[in-house]
Amino acid sequence: MVAALALVAVAAVLAACGGPPASVVTRQHSSRANVAAAAGDPAPGDPAAAVQVNGRLSAPGGPYLVDRFGRVVILHGVNAVEKNPPYELTVTPNRPWTFDAADARRIAALGFDVVRLGVLWQGLEPGPAGVGANDPAVCAPGAPAGGLGFFDARTAAAYLAKVAKVVDLLGRAHVYTLLDMHQDVYSQAFAGEGAPAWAVCTDGQPVVLAAGRWSKNYADTTLHTAMTHFWTNDVVGNLQGQFDRAWGFVAHRFAHNPWVVGYDPFNEPFEPNLSPAQSVQFATQLECFYTGRRHPGALKQGGAPVTCPAGDPAEGVVPTIEAADHQHLVFIEPDIYGIPHGAPAMLGPMPFPRLVFNFHVYCGARSPVTGDPTTLVACVNQELQSMSRLEQERALLSSPEQPGGPPAFMSEFGASQDPALIQQLTSAADQYALGWAYWAWKYYDDPTGSSNEGLVEPSGHLAPTAPVLSATYAQAVAGTPVSVSWTPLSGAYTLVYAPNPAVAAPTVLFVGQASIGRAGYCTTVRGGTVTSKPGARHLLVQNAAGASQVVVTLAPGWCR
Repeated sequence: MVAALALVAVAAVLAACGGPPASVVTRQHSSRANVAAAAGDPAPGDPAAAVQVNGRLSAPGGPYLVDRFGRVVILHGVNAVEKNPPYELTVTPNRPWTFDAADARRIAALGFDVVRLGVLWQGLEPGPAGVGANDPAVCAPGAPAGGLGFFDARTAAAYLAKVAKVVDLLGRAHVYTLLDMHQDVYSQAFAGEGAPAWAVCTDGQPVVLAAGRWSKNYADTTLHTAMTHFWTNDVVGNLQGQFDRAWGFVAHRFAHNPWVVGYDPFNEPFEPNLSPAQSVQFATQLECFYTGRRHPGALKQGGAPVTCPAGDPAEGVVPTIEAADHQHLVFIEPDIYGIPHGAPAMLGPMPFPRLVFNFHVYCGARSPVTGDPTTLVACVNQELQSMSRLEQERALLSSPEQPGGPPAFMSEFGASQDPALIQQLTSAADQYALGWAYWAWKYYDDPTGSSNEGLVEPSGHLAPTAPVLSATYAQAVAGTPVSVSWTPLSGAYTLVYAPNPAVAAPTVLFVGQASIGRAGYCTTVRGGTVTSKPGARHLLVQNAAGASQVVVTLAPGWCR
């Protein structure tokens, strides 16, 4: 209480004088009693709630997402995807795929502010009963038709109504949703999930599933045939057109939802085992899938526009989404196969204003059963190299709409209960001010996953990685991040940033449990003042007038 009163007195003097110079240091001690009392902060109506991250985010160009106040936003979260029927999570209780208010509250309490939530094409557009792979009405070679009438608005609306309930649960907990059109190995036909049965065209070749781990089916030649038909859109069924139509319906449904941060059009696009020439060809097909024939991008900055396959829709999936939703972001992904092999992402500038360069980082040296690294050093090195390269490559997508390139987001990593691996990755992400979503919240009987991927174990207990993932971090920065330092063993955390005088809203930090000692925690600020209540799990720091640098330090224990 004495420390709190002293802070108020200092703040009053500083306000009268027009704000402290950067050399002035302010401190606030938060006891464990304060922390316990503020466990649910900030409540609706609390002034602190109004300045937390909420509402539409933008991507004006450069490495950062920006909120309505002009603050740099760094999202931390988890993935939640149900890959089995009914291909979505539900608020209906006592189902294996139930996601309820307790999940949402627990996610928020861990400091996460985004969930990458799965939706599946086969759930949105299952098609008529009895229509399966290689149906001539879909898979006959020829110019794509306008549509087969497989899309049923009532079926899609009923599916999305359940998705919307989960989105609303998360929003009430102050957590964004990133809607992810998820697939692995394209379809259930190949022991994966994603595309409906009618969208599988293998030229009549039989599918012979590989023995062992599901991922071995990526080598199936019939899968390559099916994917080529999708990426080149060269069958009468208009596969991409049908897919884009489904996406337009999704975007229109959530266009005005303030807790949807955006859309991930296609999880892990792939065409494996490519030569360098074929890699360029696939990168062209992928970019055209995003843009459509009317908006061709380039594979590298300053290069000639790509030539899209003749059968591609005139408007690709990105402009389809943007036409249905004029506000939210679109999180595009590069070829997933190039990432672990060190190949460049190859995507280039695209003429759209709300893109986020969205990638996944996994290593090859992992157990095919548990997902944990078999060789930690090799795994860490490979994943850190991938993260560094991809963070740099996002600038290659620089366009007039997004100078400096779109911001980056690591929407999948982890799938492991090894804290050492997760610590290395999250620490590196901190240095890049890179947002992320851990895979995954729960296992959900994942047919294309690994047993140790869930942050919440079947018992309901948190996995050993939870303290690392639920760490102190800056959710919104009223300036440009300069550096971050976090020491897991001691719980000490330091954020350094250059304040933006045009931003009036405060910096917001989530205080992780590791930063709270037996006596609480101490906040020290140079170049600003703490404006949140003692013990707040969301710490608010107001920039001082005239400060050239703000340094925020949190450490367990008493202020010294």
